[in-house]
Amino acid sequence: MSTSASSEAITVTDPHADETLLRILHIMRAPVGGLFRHVYDLALAQAERGHFVGIIADRTAADSLTQARLASIAPKLKLGLSLIPMSRQPGLGDISAIRSITKIARALDLDVLHGHGAKGGAYARFARMRLSLAGERARVFYTPHGGTLHYKPGTAAGTVFFVLERLMGRMTDGLIFESDYARRAYGRLIGETGAPRRVIPNGLGPDDFEQTAPNPDAANFLFIGELRALKGVDILLQALARLIATHPVRAVIVGAGPDGDAFKQQCRALGLDAHVTFPGAMPARAAFPLGHCLVVPSRAESFPYVVLEAGAAGKPLIATDVGGIPEIVAGTRTRLVVPGSVDSLLRAMTEVLMQPGAALKRAQELRENVAEKFTVAAMADAVLAFYRAPVPA
Repeated sequence: MSTSASSEAITVTDPHADETLLRILHIMRAPVGGLFRHVYDLALAQAERGHFVGIIADRTAADSLTQARLASIAPKLKLGLSLIPMSRQPGLGDISAIRSITKIARALDLDVLHGHGAKGGAYARFARMRLSLAGERARVFYTPHGGTLHYKPGTAAGTVFFVLERLMGRMTDGLIFESDYARRAYGRLIGETGAPRRVIPNGLGPDDFEQTAPNPDAANFLFIGELRALKGVDILLQALARLIATHPVRAVIVGAGPDGDAFKQQCRALGLDAHVTFPGAMPARAAFPLGHCLVVPSRAESFPYVVLEAGAAGKPLIATDVGGIPEIVAGTRTRLVVPGSVDSLLRAMTEVLMQPGAALKRAQELRENVAEKFTVAAMADAVLAFYRAPVPA
């Protein structure tokens, strides 16, 4: 075969060129955390493929980090970025929010309303109901992202939210879960009947797979996340207090949240002030160089981005065996610890200290696994295909 300049040119075909362009509106409450990361990545991928995409979020909940990200994606949203008041708890303000969302949606001639989280899902489905009464037909999809699934059966709040979910299920064209754990939990708490369901894992982009070396003064252990009891920071501090008796380790706890002051008080009470620092919230990739090993001691999770990001970055990882985390590490030698157990976490931290080379090998193995299974491109393909799936008879 000739390879000269006169050879016939090869045409590269865009695999998405024949897609019918959709008009998609994503609705969420708080533009923070993993839920926002998911919506941001999905909306951006859809917009880059030419679809007409918009986002509605709460105008009062964004922190400085997410304000910057909202500003970066806004120019790419052909259907606009709308920030309106949305309350965290159910109340009369929800009526106003639904009216505002319906008004915005009616003007956009939508194909898809996609609600994220308990509040976003409720708003999307009630807005769709109001649009249907006006003779407009947009399909509605819902991704819980944990949300209602964190309520305990038998509690007053849990009972109310589970009943509401069953009622709203009749107004839903498709349910999307980021993990099989979330799908099973929804089926157990809400029921297995109703709208079609798909498990579509969160994904990462090419930039997430750039490896970052620890700083020369990096701490031994690193936590990144919201500072609240559910995340198990108290368990990490107790393990550190026992570990420093034999190893003069240091830890960095990155994040902010409602239990931050309580964790700092616990840190002082355990005599850890010289061993633990709290630098505040920052993006995961900016925080990764601050520590050698990421610790995720959560009592409960859905499908945490920080575990995916650590895997993509080749970061040694200690995480609890909760939620969708086993699905992320499946097929690798990454070990998971018992949630809420100081002893289990202490053993894993000691092993990383004593065998750092083995921890790095496990981290590289996990990196390859994440690159193969969890990408934004695959996530966007699957979600768009579900939007277009035939309506069940």
